[in-house]
Amino acid sequence: MRGLAEYENLTHLFLARDEDLRDALFGPHPAAECLVADVEGGVVGYALFFHNYSTFLGRRGLYLEDLYVHPDQRGRGLGKRLLRALAALAVERRCGRFEWSVLDWNQPAIDFYQAMGADVLPEWRIVRVTGEALARLGSKAG
Repeated sequence: MRGLAEYENLTHLFLARDEDLRDALFGPHPAAECLVADVEGGVVGYALFFHNYSTFLGRRGLYLEDLYVHPDQRGRGLGKRLLRALAALAVERRCGRFEWSVLDWNQPAIDFYQAMGADVLPEWRIVRVTGEALARLGSKAG
């Protein structure tokens, strides 16, 4: 996961600890699931995902939070296999959609996703509240 943060030039935002991930995946109330790409007994990529819900479709969806393949393993079809496995899981779970975000500067990823049949939706923007702003918004006095 740190490798993904490094690739996206976002290490200054990377705060996750091993115990956070362990709790999110294996704790009493798992928040996410993960598929891994294993080559010769070593994890070289992963896809971390969770369910969301569409009120318009009246069905849950599958949201891909991270897709990462180690740079020296790219070009071997691992990313495609992870995406296809998640799409199959979304179909199996009767999800109404499978979606994720991509940074606007990451043209290789955009091209890859479009080649896999995904649409990049330019009219949508991510809205986020974190840190002090989240604390203020969530306070009763706010």
